[in-house]
Amino acid sequence: MNSDHITHMLEKRGIKPTAVRILVLRQMLACPDAFSLQSLEDSLDTVDKSTIYRCITLFLTHHLLHAIDDGTGSFKYAVCSSSCHCGEDGDHLDDLHAHFYCECCHRTFCLSRIQVPVVALPGNFQVHDINYVLKGVCPECNSSTL
Repeated sequence: MNSDHITHMLEKRGIKPTAVRILVLRQMLACPDAFSLQSLEDSLDTVDKSTIYRCITLFLTHHLLHAIDDGTGSFKYAVCSSSCHCGEDGDHLDDLHAHFYCECCHRTFCLSRIQVPVVALPGNFQVHDINYVLKGVCPECNSSTL
């Protein structure tokens, strides 16, 4: 992906495009599925770890990334699509989608076409976030075990 497109992605979300932010986002976009902070640090060994963490925090705040709690004890992250509006307004639950954690290869996938079902809660309960993670075996691992 070229720098102009990455610059546009950052500017669209109100993020000033710097050389490091472009580099970090380019690496994020190269990830075929959700990535951890550690995997990003490993692939960007020339960038300071605290700089990578600050980029993730900034991108989350500006809704360029979303965080996934897949139950492994460390968050995974995925770049939001250009049509995603998660967290931009008070009713971000419409943009939530399911995630899949493969118990064999330990990768986490966004299932962006599967919307998270919203549950009607009783009384004064108020939902701020929903975490919908399916766990099992991904197609790649499933075909290798046959």
